[in-house]
Amino acid sequence: MVVVEDKAKYPDFSTREDIKANLQVDLILLLDKYDYPPVTIDDVYKEVLEQAENFKKYQG
Repeated sequence: MVVVEDKAKYPDFSTREDIKANLQVDLILLLDKYDYPPVTIDDVYKEVLEQAENFKKYQG
């Protein structure tokens, strides 16, 4: 996940609202590029953002 790795290079990325907001925009644009989700559902974006945060948190 290049998008997540780019934002997660900051040690405090999970607590900084500006970085989290930027990550969310990047993820929304990436998902939209591949027509996902087929309809706009805020819960989908929220779940993807949580997964992105957990990816870095629990990465070996």
